[in-house]
Amino acid sequence: MSFFKRIPALLVAAVLMCAPVVTALVALQPVSAAAQAPAADAAKPAAAPGAVAKESVENPYGIKAMLEHGDWVSKGTLTILVIMSMGSWYILVVKLFEQRRINKDAKEAGESFWTAGSVSQGVNTLKEDSAFRFIAESGVKATEHHGGLLGEVDLNTWVTTAIQRAQENVNSRLGDGLAFLATVGSTSPFVGLFGTVWGIYQALTAIGIAGQASIDKVAGPVGEALIMTAIGLAVAVPAVLSYNWLIRRNKSTMEKVRAFSGDLHSVLMSQGSKKK
Repeated sequence: MSFFKRIPALLVAAVLMCAPVVTALVALQPVSAAAQAPAADAAKPAAAPGAVAKESVENPYGIKAMLEHGDWVSKGTLTILVIMSMGSWYILVVKLFEQRRINKDAKEAGESFWTAGSVSQGVNTLKEDSAFRFIAESGVKATEHHGGLLGEVDLNTWVTTAIQRAQENVNSRLGDGLAFLATVGSTSPFVGLFGTVWGIYQALTAIGIAGQASIDKVAGPVGEALIMTAIGLAVAVPAVLSYNWLIRRNKSTMEKVRAFSGDLHSVLMSQGSKKK
């Protein structure tokens, strides 16, 4: 798939990846809370009936605070997790596009290729970038270039090998990127755990410097640690689910490719026996 054909997939992946982040940021925005008057203000006149005093309380321990006050280790860890998440969503969308295209090509091949007068005519009815055209051309070339040293090999064996190589090439293309999903699914929780450990270390350092374990000294680093854990899991779960889902869909897609390859082999062998 060329770069320009991947642009829609890249845009969809960016939207899917940013949606949870935007939701989290909105949820962590300053919240409206009723103003709590201190004990010293208890004697002040009460407000008019129906009027509720509200103030905007900024969350000092959220993602925004972490980005503003976090050190380079926490920001670097967050950047790695974001890159992992973007890559996972991009691969998922691209693979869904590729699988959809192959399934569509399989339907078109069933409608046009097998109704042609010959294999060569059937090849011309398929799209240039179709996986089924690639397999058909590989089979046709194998029958046409069966000479020399290759002539010592049985035609049936030679054509079977050529079609299987083309079929494995298609299977390899479908599997591109799945290793990345597996890697993200298995390592992103540990990357988030590293951020967690670092946040706890920062909390302990703050306690040691202040000489007291007050909540304001540890809440920020501990909150940062919990956020890193949550982000690590949020990156890992979609990657694992995407990997399993794509593996399942690849099996279904390859069944159509193998069926086409088997029928093509039978037709080529039938034509080869007629020529003899």
